[in-house]
Amino acid sequence: MPRRTPRNALDRPRSPGLRTPRGFHGFLKGASVCALIAGLLSPLSPAMAADTGAPAAPTPQASADDHCGGQCSDILPPGQNGNATLAQILLNQAFGTQPAHAEDQLGPYANLATGYSGLTNDTINTFFNDASFGVPEGQVASTVRPAGRDDVTIVRDRKTGVPHITGTTRYGTEFGAGYAAAQDRLWLMDLFRHVGRGQLTPFAGGAPANQGLEQQFWRSAPYTEADLEAQIVGAAAKAGERGKLALADVDAYVAGINAYIDASDKGRYFPGEYVLTGHKDALTNAGTIEHFQRTDLIALASVIGSLFGSGGGGEVTNALSLLAAQEKYGVEEGTEVWESFRQRNDPEAVLTQQDGSFPYLTAPEDPRGRALPDAGSVEAEPLVYDRTGSAAAPSATGASATAADAAVTSARRGMSNALVVSGEHTASGHPVAVFGPQTGYFAPQLLMLQEIQGPGISARGASFAGLSMYVELGRGQDYAWSATTSGQDIIDTYAVELCQDDHHYLYRGTCTPMEKIERKNAWKPTVADGTAAGSYTMRVWRTKYGPVEYRATVGGKKVAYTSLRSSYLHEADSIIGFQMLNDPDYLNSPERFQSAVQHINYTFNWFYADSEHTAYYNSGDNPVRADGVDADFPVWARPAHEWRDWDPAANTARYTPPAAHPQSRDQDYYVSWNNKQARDYTTAPWGNGSVHRGNLLDDRVKKLVADGGVTRAALVKVMAEAGLADLRAEDVVPDLLKVIDSAPVTDPATKTAVDRLRAWLAAGSLRTETSAGAKRYAHADAIRTLDAWWPLLVKAEFEPGLGSDLYTAFTRNLPVDESPSAAHGPTGAHAGSAFQYGWWSYVDKDIRAVLGEPVEGPLARAYCGGGDLAACRDTLVATLKEAAGRTAAQVYPGDATCSAGDQWCADSVIHRTLGGIRHGGIGWQNRPTYQQVVEFTSHR
Repeated sequence: MPRRTPRNALDRPRSPGLRTPRGFHGFLKGASVCALIAGLLSPLSPAMAADTGAPAAPTPQASADDHCGGQCSDILPPGQNGNATLAQILLNQAFGTQPAHAEDQLGPYANLATGYSGLTNDTINTFFNDASFGVPEGQVASTVRPAGRDDVTIVRDRKTGVPHITGTTRYGTEFGAGYAAAQDRLWLMDLFRHVGRGQLTPFAGGAPANQGLEQQFWRSAPYTEADLEAQIVGAAAKAGERGKLALADVDAYVAGINAYIDASDKGRYFPGEYVLTGHKDALTNAGTIEHFQRTDLIALASVIGSLFGSGGGGEVTNALSLLAAQEKYGVEEGTEVWESFRQRNDPEAVLTQQDGSFPYLTAPEDPRGRALPDAGSVEAEPLVYDRTGSAAAPSATGASATAADAAVTSARRGMSNALVVSGEHTASGHPVAVFGPQTGYFAPQLLMLQEIQGPGISARGASFAGLSMYVELGRGQDYAWSATTSGQDIIDTYAVELCQDDHHYLYRGTCTPMEKIERKNAWKPTVADGTAAGSYTMRVWRTKYGPVEYRATVGGKKVAYTSLRSSYLHEADSIIGFQMLNDPDYLNSPERFQSAVQHINYTFNWFYADSEHTAYYNSGDNPVRADGVDADFPVWARPAHEWRDWDPAANTARYTPPAAHPQSRDQDYYVSWNNKQARDYTTAPWGNGSVHRGNLLDDRVKKLVADGGVTRAALVKVMAEAGLADLRAEDVVPDLLKVIDSAPVTDPATKTAVDRLRAWLAAGSLRTETSAGAKRYAHADAIRTLDAWWPLLVKAEFEPGLGSDLYTAFTRNLPVDESPSAAHGPTGAHAGSAFQYGWWSYVDKDIRAVLGEPVEGPLARAYCGGGDLAACRDTLVATLKEAAGRTAAQVYPGDATCSAGDQWCADSVIHRTLGGIRHGGIGWQNRPTYQQVVEFTSHR
């Protein structure tokens, strides 16, 4: 193997920016573009070529111990470079040109969808990067000593521009990590520290999407500056020597970020979005890019934790659907119906941990302390007040409503998948893993790649921008790790009884004032965001039991429903676990891996592989509830129903012990696609039933393992095929066709639709192009028919039996569908992730019951045709005929990106612009955004 050097960087700006999910409003037109470019290219070109960090000769250096033997790979589209100068942004907007390394990982990532079938171990890196430590000799693009320091270098490779940070001191190493992060994601980091503080619109503009974004996250984490500082100091203080080290690492990292801000400002190669949003003047360089502080990292962490690591919420919505069920059927039968749809512990659900039982939040036989609202009394707590200007426009109020729904639902972005096979079943005898987080598609990406080598740190992988003092998902010297969102419930809703007025409540018998936290935001038009001037105030009322989310009455008493999250006021606590994952002296076994991730308080499934072992552990601070409390519903805010040993000042409690969390080592195989973790382990989101997208992985990996001789290529193929499969077609439509086949199909249009569906199923139920680049699906008519049929058949199957009120209530608990083109799903359109939330299990269980097939954990009643096969068939045939008659333009109505009727485009993945650089869409894949393929050949 060629000698390698610690990898290095292309020193040039890179930038994200924000506006709306569609990017900038066409402000760059014709001759004005050419004039701007002509005037700006000359002064900025030197800055693009050199960084003020002192350059160092690209002399090869010895790389860290690497036991992967060239068999570690990764990918993170669109590209490493997330900063762009103003000139680069103008060129991109005008002519589509891309800055270096802005999208060079997008093509290989996209091409796997049509190239996976012929994959071999030797061709994996056609679609992935070589993730070996270091940079091959002759492939060093640049070597820089940031701020002239002699204790750290940042090397970037020619192929991808990934930074390889090598330090001789701990401080220098972390300083380099901060500097490299700012080189690659400064604008994005700046955006998200403002999102976390609820101050995005004054910074980036008042576009409705920006308003919605700041409202969604600040509602869940309305912190003061004192709160932010206390969290990082507190996390460090309780972790002993590791805590002191973490605090020093943070300070060095922040110093590195600020050194780059100063250098780029002086050299005038800072991200161009600062000019376009009015923070800097392109001609005089007037204006300021604010330095980062420790507290900015906590603001960033609150956003990431809320997006991906905070399971729970939705208790009020659960209560409303339970009351609707009891209203229709009576208390006893209504509760039975509700529980059958909730599927807390469905015996047919696919599991990650295959053996054992891990009871968590099972339904109590005699619930205590429930505080269900009186009928019609629930009102969402307003967040936004005193709207002026554009903040009062319908588009702005609509964005607020969407943000409010996203903040309180339990159907949070799950995403991410993992496939891990024990060495007992592989061709080499070494474990093989293909895993990564499905964090959505943004330009620039929320994650960034890096390699860090220094005292006590040796890792390569992905980290969230602005939190990259450690690799968060990646590989060490002889091990790799990754995570998926788990979603177990760490958020509870309390009913606090009001006293005196609407802003006082009873806390342990004392009438106590709520704390008012406000953000007053105002904006004006900029070049990047032409939204008219406007302003509003965001106001949150905080209690000891968390922020107020709803108002209602319970038994005639006025209450406020609050939301209490175990990670609230503890956004920094996970830093210790990530520090351990990066420490080669600590992490030398699967046991040590499980110990490390126990220090991560967010809700994740963690997976591990080295050359000999695999391991799994479910993390999160799971609070111990009081006896009889049903965490699926609001409970009274009284001492008898509080978390055990709860300290409201610090928001700490007794947590379930590590042994109670799903975990194992060396299971035959692990799969996770945000499915149920283990038997008796309840997760907050609905939909963990007989059909889940986790089945797409489990069915395929199970067969691979049974056949034996699993290779990296074989496991990648399984992942890629599952990522193109239509879950409904693969696991539900066959039974629907059984019902239809129970009598001859005489209508020609219906018969044609059935024949097309059957042909598609026989071909594998994949949403895949006829050929690479065709931008047209094979079996396009069958796919169109199913996309139109599914919502029609679900409504026709269930609404007559449930009644419109209960049916609507259940759809608020769990969306009916999440096809790739479904803009209404939790992830939105063009987001890649699909088939996580939907009524597939309900349809599956109901149809099998109608067919007379055995069903474990059945629905409490039969719905399709009232349980009569002939009547059910009539429902399916009628809705199928209606669906088959719908045109492509009706099924795929078009949007700002796609023409009406363009099926492939409707499904396509589009990187949502968070800055000035835009990228073209790629074909749909349902796979991790950042992904590793690993097989270690030896161990220390």
